[in-house]
Amino acid sequence: MKKSEATRLNILQKAFELIYVNGYQTTSVDEIIATTQVTKGAFYYHFKTKDEMGLAIINELMIPKFKNTFIEPFQSVVNPLDAIYELMYNLLIENENLKVEYGCPASNFTQEMAPWNIEFTKALNHLSQQWESTMIDSIEKGKETGIVKADVNAKEVAIFVLSGYWGVRNLGKLENSKSVYLVYLKGLKSYFDTLK
Repeated sequence: MKKSEATRLNILQKAFELIYVNGYQTTSVDEIIATTQVTKGAFYYHFKTKDEMGLAIINELMIPKFKNTFIEPFQSVVNPLDAIYELMYNLLIENENLKVEYGCPASNFTQEMAPWNIEFTKALNHLSQQWESTMIDSIEKGKETGIVKADVNAKEVAIFVLSGYWGVRNLGKLENSKSVYLVYLKGLKSYFDTLK
């Protein structure tokens, strides 16, 4: 990796960490520069504006990680309901990078920036639509193989899971406790039992 590419990546990674903890709007370019220890000139060489950097965080960091975590596990699953549950369990209970007190990075970005920046809205909507479509496809395959009841509406299940995940992340952030995650996971398991 070239030095300039490494500098850009360093800026994006450090900025993501700051934004995840402090929020996008309250994190200043000066804080990002201080944390990354690059000059102001170097920052503005890579990004014309803070919003350009924010979009780069979504497109260059979040989307690839999102694909690895939320999309790829569904490529070869036999039981989609088990796969969704295991993903939720991993994200809520086992993932060390997602802190209960800070919530979900994609949800935080959506709440903070969607009303103000159409480009952020488009990029974040792309993320959620990819996850939704992947779950729908997986559930439809489960219906074809008889693992999921034939009359189950796959889109309803996907929307329920997606909204539940974002909602429970916010509740966890408010309570600063994973205990609400356990309640959600128990309810999700019970719901999935009705779909088999």
